[in-house]
Amino acid sequence: MMPNEPTAPETPETRHVRVRCHELAPQLGQLSANLTMIEDAIRAAVIDEVDLLVLPELSTSGYYLRGKDEATSCAIPIAHPILERWAGLLSPNMTVVVGICESRDEALFNTAVTLGSGGVLGVYRKTHLWDGELTIFTAGQDRPAVTETPVGRLGVLICYDLEFPEMPRFLAVGGAEMIAVPTNWPLVPKPSGEHAPEVIQAMAAARSSRVAIACCDRRGAELHNEWTQGSSIIGSDGWPTGTLSGDRVDALLAIDPHRTTISPRNNVIQDRRPALY
Repeated sequence: MMPNEPTAPETPETRHVRVRCHELAPQLGQLSANLTMIEDAIRAAVIDEVDLLVLPELSTSGYYLRGKDEATSCAIPIAHPILERWAGLLSPNMTVVVGICESRDEALFNTAVTLGSGGVLGVYRKTHLWDGELTIFTAGQDRPAVTETPVGRLGVLICYDLEFPEMPRFLAVGGAEMIAVPTNWPLVPKPSGEHAPEVIQAMAAARSSRVAIACCDRRGAELHNEWTQGSSIIGSDGWPTGTLSGDRVDALLAIDPHRTTISPRNNVIQDRRPALY
């Protein structure tokens, strides 16, 4: 069941988007099993009439890949027929963002693919690589784009990208109404009762640019490494929202075209003074 309480604030022009972050537990290096797992998650979201489904970073391969050979063995190109197959499962009003290990021109990329019922809508290759990723992947060289999707104008980042405030701001200035962030957040210490630090960063980014952000983490241990399991759907007011049920977070997001206007005289995008910073 999807939650029935939308995020605030709302105006007569507000529309609602049913969002799900589905935490998966990919099997390291097991492409076939991971493709089946992803398809099962997509089918479940279709049944539940989800509008935007976000799946974790590197869902097709697992994260702690033991070198380029293992990564290559479970890498797929954007032209792989499985992406068209998944797109064919979607209803016309549905969008999916999934992290894949991508092979392209003899290089490997940590990539997020945006799918609609007609096929691939967008491709984003991770710009900021984290730690061991630098030994396997090539960093993306293209700016993140805002893509027109059935759920609206959608920006995509991947995990560590979100720790650079310029990235979500760039997407918000470019007109993004929502940002999808496939992640793999390693578990780190935090004070009792506090959000994970990555969630706090996402909340701050959402609040400062008045853009909704959906971060999908993963679950399950991998080579003895544990995950934060911090999937969060954050409204444009900066507050996490939705319902956690097992490995899924569902929320009904309110997308207000006037969300960046925060007082009769202030707009968080128009009030910027980039010449000074």
